[in-house]
Amino acid sequence: MATFLVVGSGSAPTGPKTLTSDQANRLAVTRFRNYQAGGRAVTIDVPGTAGGLTITGSIDYRGGMGYGAVRGTGRDTSSDGLIAWTATTVSVHPMANPPAKAPARPPESGWYNRPLQRYGSSLDSTLSIALKLGSDRPDNAELLPQNGAAWVGRDRLDGHRVDIMTGPSARATSSTAPSTAPSDVRYWIGSDGTMYRVRVGVASAPQPVVIDFDTQKYVPVRPVPGLTPTR
Repeated sequence: MATFLVVGSGSAPTGPKTLTSDQANRLAVTRFRNYQAGGRAVTIDVPGTAGGLTITGSIDYRGGMGYGAVRGTGRDTSSDGLIAWTATTVSVHPMANPPAKAPARPPESGWYNRPLQRYGSSLDSTLSIALKLGSDRPDNAELLPQNGAAWVGRDRLDGHRVDIMTGPSARATSSTAPSTAPSDVRYWIGSDGTMYRVRVGVASAPQPVVIDFDTQKYVPVRPVPGLTPTR
């Protein structure tokens, strides 16, 4: 369970209640479903004290790479443009007026690469978390309830009936988790284990990050010049 995102204390709309066997099985396969799909379309909202960022794009869960258009909300436009990332590197392509959706074929020039920051950046923490929402194998359904995973409510999301569940507790997965690790994670999961939303508390963000899936049509992620997938 070391690879599963962690969860701490937080209010629940109905629960928390112990996972049923069916709920535990769906939570165990939800990241594997993303990997099976190959990739998912996403909209990622990253709040910030000086305004937020919204990334609209796609994540290739088999290739380990994300790509999309990024826009500032309630802030200046210095971060606007295109963005691509792997587990180790972030590439940005500044644009004064970025499109609502990233072009299917990334520009061949104008990219600036930098290492993905492991600590202190709510954006980079969010990008890293988004990639980890895919796994090439299911998690252990029997261990999830033992390690603090729980059911906290039901919802309807874009016409889908979903259960809201938390992952294992930080205490169960690591007693020395860094302060920049997610402090609260909730999953909106459909009847077949499909992940439709994830809400994550990140230490460097004033409010939870929200990652929504299937917000637009998935567009396969093409390589960005100078950015090499890590797997």
